[in-house]
Amino acid sequence: MVSDGMSHGVLPLAEELSRQTRKKPTRWWELLSTPGVVHGLMDTPSGNSLVTDSAAASSAWSSGQRIPNGHINISDKGAALESIGQTLAKTKVRLGLVSTATITHATPAGFASNSPDRDDEDTIAPQYLGRAEIILGGGSVFFDPAKRKDKKDVLADYEVAGYQILRNRDQLLAAREPRLLGTFTEGHLPYSIDRDHDAALAKAVPTLAEMTRAALDRFLPGDAPFLLQVEGARIDHAAHGNDIAGLLHDQIAFDDAVATVLEATAGRDDILVILTSDHGNANPGLNGTGARYARTDEHFARIARMTMSHERLMSVWNAKPGDSAELRALIKEQLGFEPSAGEADALLDVFVGQPVVEWSHQLANPPGILGQIAGNHSGIGWTGVSHTADPTLLTATGPGAEKFAGLVRNDSVRDRLLGLLPI
Repeated sequence: MVSDGMSHGVLPLAEELSRQTRKKPTRWWELLSTPGVVHGLMDTPSGNSLVTDSAAASSAWSSGQRIPNGHINISDKGAALESIGQTLAKTKVRLGLVSTATITHATPAGFASNSPDRDDEDTIAPQYLGRAEIILGGGSVFFDPAKRKDKKDVLADYEVAGYQILRNRDQLLAAREPRLLGTFTEGHLPYSIDRDHDAALAKAVPTLAEMTRAALDRFLPGDAPFLLQVEGARIDHAAHGNDIAGLLHDQIAFDDAVATVLEATAGRDDILVILTSDHGNANPGLNGTGARYARTDEHFARIARMTMSHERLMSVWNAKPGDSAELRALIKEQLGFEPSAGEADALLDVFVGQPVVEWSHQLANPPGILGQIAGNHSGIGWTGVSHTADPTLLTATGPGAEKFAGLVRNDSVRDRLLGLLPI
């Protein structure tokens, strides 16, 4: 289970928001103090950088080699590396891929495809056929002949192979076939904060927990071995956007999927559950505010009143831009605070590419400026808008969990997993 782009500061912030808004803790936080659960750190560099991207990170887990950023199981010499999905397909171990990104995005793609370019999702989509039995997420455009550049009918190929094709939440919940290909949006699935505040989205798009449940319903019965990758992808996207409400709501949605897995596997002595992240991103943290930090809690509590992701707010604004007063009103309505006139003017300038006074090149852009303005009211600070080199948290429970204790290199994960599977 991959909380993509989860920096160390995210887990305690999600725990506090969950307690404030849902009156209950998060399951991952509870696991940190559960006897018998194993903890470690994932060492995350790629083959050409101290800071990895998701493509190289997932490929390291899958192929057992560190490769350059941007590649999917392609070495620095251009050689195709065997993904773990290819290995498992030869040994009759079942594979499932579930994500809130396009299902052909870097993290799921790393487990079952090869591509010199992670963005070539048209090429990645057909490669899952015969390798993954459960394929659930966004990205219908990469399977639909009407939307693909080559007009290839990839959906028909999956149908012939016995996959049930799913396009919305109702179809997922009613599905009965053992093999599933579900793409519920053309691009990434919406942020949880937007889905939760839009009845139409909630009706059409399943949650990560619901997709995970559908996969487990097909994998847990019987004795056939399986590997399931579940990715909370939009945690990473929200970190790139310096969007704390978007990030934490998606982290809590990921935690709901964790709870689903732990509940479904309770009492089993043959299931290993691994929680981790492929890399950190922008390192959000809660800064102490006020004299003797007395206003810190007040600032953090404002996050619970935010009702829209930064991505959607910018989309709404760009659809009908207005003046500074209108922008301030939109932010007040959706993010729960009213920026000053100067803050709104800086946003307007950066929206249209005007230079702003910002000494950090990382933050001199719309996400960075909006994130800083929101941070003045929420107490959240960001180091930038990009991935970071930090080792990531790793938690494991079940048989073989001890193999994931201590400092674990990302390129050692393949052998650790294959050593536990009956192949």
